[in-house]
Formats: sequence, structure tokens, C-alpha cells
Amino acid sequence: MSEKKWTTYNSAGSRRVVVTKELPGKRWLEILTQADCQIIICTSPDILTVDEIKTAIRDRCDGAIGQLTEDWGADLFQALKASGAKAYSNYAVGYNNVDLAAATQQGIPVGNTPGVLTETTAEMAVCLTFAAARRVVESDIFMRQGRFHGWLPKLFLGELLRGKTAGVIGAGRIGSAYARMMVEGHKMNLIYYNRSQNKRIEDFVAAYGAFLNERGEESVWCRRAENVEELLREADVVSLHTVLDETTHHLINAERLSLMKENAILVNTGRGPVIDENALVDHCQKHPGFRAALDVFEDEPEMKPGLKDLDNVVIVPHIASATSWTREGMAILAASNVAGILMGYPAWQNPNILPFLGNEPPQAAPSILNAKELGIALYMD
Repeated sequence: MSEKKWTTYNSAGSRRVVVTKELPGKRWLEILTQADCQIIICTSPDILTVDEIKTAIRDRCDGAIGQLTEDWGADLFQALKASGAKAYSNYAVGYNNVDLAAATQQGIPVGNTPGVLTETTAEMAVCLTFAAARRVVESDIFMRQGRFHGWLPKLFLGELLRGKTAGVIGAGRIGSAYARMMVEGHKMNLIYYNRSQNKRIEDFVAAYGAFLNERGEESVWCRRAENVEELLREADVVSLHTVLDETTHHLINAERLSLMKENAILVNTGRGPVIDENALVDHCQKHPGFRAALDVFEDEPEMKPGLKDLDNVVIVPHIASATSWTREGMAILAASNVAGILMGYPAWQNPNILPFLGNEPPQAAPSILNAKELGIALYMD
């Protein structure tokens, strides 16, 4: 096939499905096997090029599961169509790497894996928030270098977040989950910016504030910001959970960074290009009390010059969804998308996809992004 290493699972399967990376768990393999699929899996850790994926597709392929690090554009969907493929699923909830219009033009359903990343990703955003606020990474390095010689009153002073204000840009499922964790878990107030009002999170904070009042504790509040600038000026912590499109590319730039508090914390577990990374490096160099924590990067896997040298920036390698439950769930959903389409199942429409993780999953494809455009029947319970 190519210089990359590949392995085949269920070689007796009559259908041929290409999977561009090894996925966690076994159930996803069982799902495709039950759909009579031979599964061709790339076992190399390197990111595949378009040509390498085309080589794997060959002249016969019934479906594929790809990664967000790959460019699934018109070239690959044309190759899939020519091979006879009928389904593709991204092993991710996001699909900025997928040309959905090109796939639809070729008549290929495209799946993704929503619903299993929400709490996991929100927990990682909380983790990064406190790693930055309490200077955990700096302290860890300090200890490993053998520089700790005893307790000191001013050693690694950080920020107390209780009673301060959390700012959430993008109050969808993950942003809302992060907001709830910071409000309920740490008694923070909330300011959020979203294209539409999130009454659910507003009602949650109001109810929790009333509960605190009843117990004689200080209440919390929630407010929707009129614009990003208002949020940046007011929040002590800003967590990014927005989509990536032309309106959010470099949403956080030099001008907006300058609006934030000197000791503010900026967290990104969403999309790397939402931050102008060069501007962030410059800001962090000039404002040592400012802190950032990043799980995603503008030119991933590369980082802009100077970023890795900053003590006031926490960096982790895109692991916000990296729990066994979530990553195995994503594999199950991706396999169910492909198998479902190949088996002629309808498209699931309920945002709750947890039934697919149970012992008796619905006979449906859990999340098909272009189901309506392709006229795929909808699942009726």
C-alpha cells in the first residue's frame, strides 16, 4: 500500500473499510465485523498524506474512518466515490478537516462523533484552568530539578478563583459543562458570550445562587455579554469553546488580549486558530502575570516560536478528549456511522447518542452530518 504499516482485521469480510489510525477498544471492530467488513487499519503513528490514504483506498473501498489531522477534501471523496465507497466518518466531533460540500456532491454520507466528549473535554478545561492558576507545571519542573530546599512564603504564588468570574466564549454543550463545573464546584460567577441566549445555563446559575442564599452563603450570578470585548475585560478566566469559521479565526488577537486583566487566565480546548498564537506569545512575554493553558494549537502539531519557552503557558498535546470512555465511545460511534450506512439503516436524530454505547444499540447511524442533503431516511422510534 505505502511506506506506512497496515494490518487487516476480519480478512473474510466482504466489505472493505479503511481506518487511518488504530482506535481504542474492541467493540468498534465488532460492529464493523458484524456488518461483514474487512477492516484495513494503519498502525503507524505518523499523519497520513492524501496520497497515502488514496493508496489505501485502492480501487475498491466501501467505507472509511479518518482523523481530524487529515485533509478530507474533494480529492479524497472523489477517490472514495470511484472506489464504490458509501460512507465516511470522522473520528472526532469537529469536522473542520472535512469538505462536507465535496462529500455531499459525491453522494457520500459523512459522520462524526458527538455526545461523548462533553464532560471529558470540560473536565480537561477545568484541569488546565487550575494548572495555570496554581502554577502546577512550573512547580513540578522546579521539584524535578532538585531546587526545592524548604517551604517559603512567596514560593509559586498563584490565583484563588473562588468568588471570581469565569468567562465562557461559546456556550454550547462543552462550554456550558465547563461553566457549570466552575460555578457549582468553585463558586465562580459566570459571564458568557454566545450567538444566542443560553437560558438553560442562566437558569442553572440562578437556581444555584438561590440555593447558596438559602444556606447563608454568598450567591453567584450569570450574565450574557453583549460582545467579546465586554467579556474579556470582566472575566478572571476565559475559556474558549467556540466553533472555528471565518468569524472566529484569530478571535483572540493582540488587541483583544490587551483588554484582559493583567493576571487573567486564557484556556483553549476548542480550536487552535481561534487564538493568534504569535500575539499570545508576545503578550505572555510582556505580561508575566498573565497565564494561558492550551490543548490545541494554531498550526498543530507545530507551535509558534517562543511558545514552549514560556513559564506562564501550560501546553498539552490535544488530549482534552483523552479518557478511555470517551475515546472508545468515539470509536463506537464512528464505526456505527459507517456500518449503519452500509447496512442501509436510517440516520439517528436524537442528540442523545448514549444508546449506541449500550448492549442493544438502535439500528441507525448515530450522527450523519449531511443526512438531509442526501435524502437519508430518519430514524423513527
